[in-house]
Amino acid sequence: MKNFEGIIFDIDGTLTSTNELIFAAFKHVTEKYLNKKVTNEEIISLFGPTEDVILKEWMKDDYEDARKDYLTFYEAKHRLMADVYPGIKEALLYIKTKNIPLSIYTGKGRGSTDITLKKIGLYDLFDMIVTGDDIEDHKPSPEGIDLFVDKFNLNREKVLMIGDAPADITAARNAGVKIASVVWDSYAKEKILEMNSDYVFETVDELMEFLKTNLE
Repeated sequence: MKNFEGIIFDIDGTLTSTNELIFAAFKHVTEKYLNKKVTNEEIISLFGPTEDVILKEWMKDDYEDARKDYLTFYEAKHRLMADVYPGIKEALLYIKTKNIPLSIYTGKGRGSTDITLKKIGLYDLFDMIVTGDDIEDHKPSPEGIDLFVDKFNLNREKVLMIGDAPADITAARNAGVKIASVVWDSYAKEKILEMNSDYVFETVDELMEFLKTNLE
């Protein structure tokens, strides 16, 4: 008996090690356009809205050029700075064998989302991709989860959100679905462990074992 009939994944820190790439891309454009150095912590504090929203606020009249530079840098450095976590593709392929709908719900913009999913070879595995550009309110809004649930007519009690951030936990709870927190590359591990997710996984292997147990 399958315990889940729909599964949603975050991207950064969940499927792929893109956090350092994101930091580098923001630092690249802030140094170029603002002549300013920013820390990883300053960048993390802005997470939630898409990079477009952040850049628009930061860059003002230089926004269009800065956005283009951000995405160009992000794509050019992707292969060097980010990759899919070992075992993740196998986990996704296993879910696909069970004919369970798979979705992405990410705060990234559509541009960087498509770059990442295509670079790491996962783009075609998802039945739905919801980015920060596709919703009115960013995470922890449950909107991206609601869109998936409604499209596939799913029972919320049998939907699982998998992510690495506190916002994923809150979004899942707001949507009435289960939440699995992965902390193999989370920038907020201590905070996550305080939030009492339904499930916590330290490694991809632990997630895979869980899927095998719950999707039979």
